[in-house]
Amino acid sequence: MTSIANLAGAGPEDGGPGDDRQAPVIVWFRNDLRCGDHPALSHAAGLGRPVLAVYVHDEETNGVRPMGAAQKWFLHQSLSALGDALSKAGCRLRIFQGKSETVLGRLAEQTGASSVYWLRRTGGAETAMDSRLKMRFQRAGIEARSFNGNLLHEPSRFLTGSGGPYKVYTPFFKALLRQGELRPPLPAPKKLQAFNSEISGTVSLDAIRLQPEKPNWAQGWETFWPAGEAGARELLAQFLQERSNGYSQGRDFPARNKVSRLSPYLRFGILSPRQLWYAARQHQEKGTIGDRDASKFLSELGWREFCHHLLFHFPDLPVRNFQQKFDAFPWRSDETQQFERWKKGQTGYPVVDAGMRELWQTGYMHNRIRMVAASFLVKHLLADWRIGERWFWDTLVDGDGASNPANWQWVAGCGADAAPYFRIFNPVLQGRKFDPDGGYVRRFVPEIANLPDKYLHAPWEAPKSVLETGGIVLGETYPEPMVDHATARQRALAALKEVSGLSGNA
Repeated sequence: MTSIANLAGAGPEDGGPGDDRQAPVIVWFRNDLRCGDHPALSHAAGLGRPVLAVYVHDEETNGVRPMGAAQKWFLHQSLSALGDALSKAGCRLRIFQGKSETVLGRLAEQTGASSVYWLRRTGGAETAMDSRLKMRFQRAGIEARSFNGNLLHEPSRFLTGSGGPYKVYTPFFKALLRQGELRPPLPAPKKLQAFNSEISGTVSLDAIRLQPEKPNWAQGWETFWPAGEAGARELLAQFLQERSNGYSQGRDFPARNKVSRLSPYLRFGILSPRQLWYAARQHQEKGTIGDRDASKFLSELGWREFCHHLLFHFPDLPVRNFQQKFDAFPWRSDETQQFERWKKGQTGYPVVDAGMRELWQTGYMHNRIRMVAASFLVKHLLADWRIGERWFWDTLVDGDGASNPANWQWVAGCGADAAPYFRIFNPVLQGRKFDPDGGYVRRFVPEIANLPDKYLHAPWEAPKSVLETGGIVLGETYPEPMVDHATARQRALAALKEVSGLSGNA
C-alpha cells in the first residue's frame, strides 16, 4: 500500500490533489451529529476547500465501549437526519464500516486530503485514539486538528487551584460560572463545497444494521424522539416556552412532563451544551423561564460537564469504584433471578416497576425514577452497581459514557461527590411523594390502575376487598414485593458496617 506521506504530496497524475486548494478536508463525525455550533465543520467550511463529511461505524473498538442497542437505534435516526442536513448545504455524508484509524488513513491516501478535523471526546480509549491519529497524520504532512464542541469547558485545562481535577460538584460548577458568559453558538454553514469524487468502501446506512429487526422492540419510538437537529430544536423550544415554568421542582414529578427530554440529543451531539446554555439564558432574559428554573436547568448541564470531567481524569470510571474503599463491599456480582425481575419491572414495588417498564417501552426513564430504581437494585438487592449500569447502557437512548457510570456510582455511594451509602430510597415513600396522583404508575403498570391512590404504591397494604374490586390477585396479576424494605435496608446497613473504613448512620 502506498504511504500517506507519499500520496499527501502527489500531483494529479499520481492521484493527488494537485492544487492544494482542491485538496479535501475530512470532517470526521462521531458523537457530534449536527451542523450548527460545530467548530470542526465551521472551520472546514471557512477554508473554501471541498469538504468530505465522514462517519465511521467502528466495532473494532480498541477499548472504546460499544454502543448499547437503544443507542444504535437513535444513532440510525440521527445519521439519517445529519445526511439530509448536509445535503441541503451541498455536501454528502459518507458512511464507512471498520476500524476508524484504518478507514481514515485509507481515505486520506485515496483522496489526497490536506486536513482531518473532529470534535474531542473524553473517554480514555477515545483520547488515546485521537492522539495516535494526530501523530500519524502529522508525520505524513497532513493537518490533524481536534476541537472542543461537546463540552462547555476543556477538562485538560479546567483544574483546581492545586492543579488537580475537581472531585466535588459544587466547587466545580462555581468555577465554571466564574468563567463568564459563553460565546454565542456557531451558525450552521449555509453552503459547503462538496468533495464529489466517488470513494471506495462507502456503505449505506442500512448496511451497518443499527435498527432492531425481529422483534422490532423500538417500533413507535419515532413519536418519542423526533430525529435530528430540527426535531431537537422543536423539543427545546417547546420546553423553554411551554414546560419550563416550575422546572426546578416539577422535574422531580414524572407525571408532570416538566423535563426537557433532551438528554439523547446531547449524548449524540445533535444539540451542543452551548446551544442549550445560550437558549436558556435568552429565555431567562425574556422572562419565559424564571431565574430559579433557569439556574436549575443550567446546573443540570453543569452536572453533565462534571461527569465528563471525571471520565477524562479518571478513565476507569465505568468499571472501577471511584472510592477504592468500596472494593471490599459485598455486592452481588452475578445476574440473578432477582436481577431479571428488576429488569422486567416485576419487583412488586410499583414506582420501580413503572420506571423499568418506561425504560423498555421508550428507551428512557425519568431522572427521579432512575435514582429510585438504581437504589433499589444496589441497596435493596445488594447487586453490584456495574450490573445495573450495563443494563441502562444497553437500553437507554441517552446512554452516555460519562454520565451513566458517574450517576450509578453516585447512587451506589462509591462515586465522586456521592450520596452517602446509608441514604436508601424507600420506594413506597418516593412513589407517594413524587407520583401522588398515580399518573405515572398507572400509565406503565396498568394491572394495578384500579387501586385507590392510598394503596397504589403499596398494593400489599390494600384490604382483600379493595384488591378484588380492582381485579388484582397479588402473586398472580401483580407480584408480591420481592424484598421487604425494612429488612433490605437493615441488610444493606449491616453490609456497610462490615467493610473496614465505611460507616453509616441508621
